Amino acid sequence: MIQEFKSFIARGNVMDMAVGIIVGAAFTAIVGSMVKDLIEPLIGLILGGLDFSNYFITLDGGEYATLAAAQEAGAATFNYGNFITALINFLIIAFVVFLLVKLVNRVKDAAAGDAEEPPAPPPAGPSQEELLAEIRDLLAKQNG
Repeated sequence: MIQEFKSFIARGNVMDMAVGIIVGAAFTAIVGSMVKDLIEPLIGLILGGLDFSNYFITLDGGEYATLAAAQEAGAATFNYGNFITALINFLIIAFVVFLLVKLVNRVKDAAAGDAEEPPAPPPAGPSQEELLAEIRDLLAKQNG
């Protein structure tokens, strides 16, 4: 069983997956910072100081100035601003992954196009007239 586990871990797919998860986690942190520190302030500037993090509804009906104040008071909150931030994160990550996949496919296609030689044209066979002449000659030999 241990040998089987070692061979499983040593496979390239498992190692590729592990690297992908690690890079993905780091990439998520970068995108999260980009959304929070760059995109949200721009959207806030365009929309007049909008800050998604303080978009919430208290479920107990209380009035709080900020989400932090509501949470500090122990109020149950519906944090739709955080959801909007997560949605923006997702859309940015999905778009960047789309661009990366598109780039990788383009590089693969270019590499495959360079590696492959154009197929050789099929050998030219005899024409229809040549075949008929050959059949005529064979029939003439048989008949004698």
